[in-house]
Amino acid sequence: MTRSLVTLRAATPADAPDLADLWTDVVRRVGREDQVGDLRQVISRVDASTDERVVVAEYDGEFAGAVHLQATTMSGLNLEPVVRALSPHVLPRFRRHGVGSALMDAAVSWAEELGVAHVATAAVSGSRDANRFMARIALGPYAVLRVAPTHAVRARLAA
Repeated sequence: MTRSLVTLRAATPADAPDLADLWTDVVRRVGREDQVGDLRQVISRVDASTDERVVVAEYDGEFAGAVHLQATTMSGLNLEPVVRALSPHVLPRFRRHGVGSALMDAAVSWAEELGVAHVATAAVSGSRDANRFMARIALGPYAVLRVAPTHAVRARLAA
């Protein structure tokens, strides 16, 4: 029997710089110091919440990835409970080592603990590998979230 080198733990404020590097494609587009500050605020908020978690994965003691978990509803209109696994990311050198599976297992385990029947995720639309991984573990598309700058939408509406 082999021992997994992946361990999971709750994020701490000391993880903010690693999280800023990991989530650079999903955090606010500002300088790195501001991103680190934002993530420290997120970790602080999550620590005080019973409905959110930031789970960090380590591979053989090294920071390898993370996911933000949120117990909420499917949407503001659909009140079906769901655990959202937001931005599950794994550093490239740790991919295909079970880190992503461990992060998603944390989401499923928390959903089971809460008695929640559904798990949802949000992965970057351009990440083919991430979206293929999600499909392999039974997560199908539910909705497409489209985003644009307010002024761009205004300009197109006025055209």
